[in-house]
Amino acid sequence: MTTREASAVDTEVVVVGAGYAGLTTAWRLADAGVDVVVLEAADRVGGRVFSQVSPSGVRLDLGGQWIGPSQRRFHALAARFGCRTFPTWETGRHVEIRADGTRVDYAGAAPDAGPGIEEYERVTALLDGLARTVDLERPWSTPRFAEFDALSAEDFFRAETQDEDALLRLALAVQGVWCAEPREISFFHVLFYLASGGGYEQLMETRGCAQDARFSDGADAVAHALAKSLDGRIRLGDPVLSIRQTAHGVAVTTGHTVVRARRAVVAVPPAAVERIVFDPVLPAGRRGWVRHSPMGRVAKVHAVYEEPFWRAAGRSGIATLYGDSPVSVVFDNSPEDASRGVLVAFVYGDRLDRWATATDSERRREVLAALSAVAGTRADRPVDYVEKIWPRAGWTIGGYACFVTPGGWTRYGRDGWREPSGLVHWAGTETASVWNGYIDGAISSGERVAAEVIGALAAVRQPG
Repeated sequence: MTTREASAVDTEVVVVGAGYAGLTTAWRLADAGVDVVVLEAADRVGGRVFSQVSPSGVRLDLGGQWIGPSQRRFHALAARFGCRTFPTWETGRHVEIRADGTRVDYAGAAPDAGPGIEEYERVTALLDGLARTVDLERPWSTPRFAEFDALSAEDFFRAETQDEDALLRLALAVQGVWCAEPREISFFHVLFYLASGGGYEQLMETRGCAQDARFSDGADAVAHALAKSLDGRIRLGDPVLSIRQTAHGVAVTTGHTVVRARRAVVAVPPAAVERIVFDPVLPAGRRGWVRHSPMGRVAKVHAVYEEPFWRAAGRSGIATLYGDSPVSVVFDNSPEDASRGVLVAFVYGDRLDRWATATDSERRREVLAALSAVAGTRADRPVDYVEKIWPRAGWTIGGYACFVTPGGWTRYGRDGWREPSGLVHWAGTETASVWNGYIDGAISSGERVAAEVIGALAAVRQPG
């Protein structure tokens, strides 16, 4: 990898972004013998997947962190580069703290009974049934596509049930998966995402599902291995300012570099695309898609302790919280050897908007109060306290991924989702058909777009 260095570069393909999508694209292209340069605005690779060692020496995943059994591409890359995983800790009683403050300890996927649970399960079963009708490769061919895309998730939920407790549970699910509020997200996008990940349970649960396992050396270990295999092709700290298409190819300009190439691949979230000037301007479909694809709003907060003391008390560290707390979901994020105890708290959507404006001490106090309610009073005294407020992250501007607002798929999906814009191709987990929004989706998007570019380059080389 190289860092800032004034230069002009000629190559076959330039990739914008060194997250999992961009790295996979470049790796596939290089493996096919295509000359490639990767430009990355940040001073590191991995994008929305980022691990960091805390002051007391614990590696923390501040961004994406989990891998599930059906995320086959991610597993294949991890195996190729020898990146080990271990099961997410879920042994012991989980906690649900309800809107009225009632605390319920339970085992299994959810409490057996409680306010709104029966209606919630009925509606989520309905969601699964509708998701099975989604055409993942041509979403606009899905039955009732325009009808569902015109609705927000909240529109659909409120039309389906008047049970306020069930609505609270559905809202928390939307917040947890999309880092958005039900009123903000297209109901069709909810169905598309469920279909993409294999169903509601796959997205929500731990063992055998999306939150099944974690990486021993951080979830960005595979990204660093990919980057090492691309040594010399990645330029860090080089944010792209403009992409100009010419009669001969593309010219990608940063503050330090001009890269001339035959094709460009943009592998950053739609929200980050708005920071790049395109000449000529992007087609209306792509511009509209970007405007209707805001980033989610999420913070991850890690509290590190001398030991995972809640385990000795028979608690898993897994919790869901309703009510006034900024924290919605908690997991045990301790290292594999349990040499330290780590709880990770998630703050989403509207709760994040309020919490993020508080002072540092107020934010810390509110999070630790929530962790104490989950794990006991010892949770109020962490060794380390580490916040990552993703909407404040310089180049990502949110997380985990973009979601689509009502009407976005209908008006702009066909032309804007991942259709090339002349010599500019699009990657990123938001363009994936399978595991859209996840690391596995980012990897598959890189594989897809690499094949797309190789095909385009080969077509130009053909006689006539």
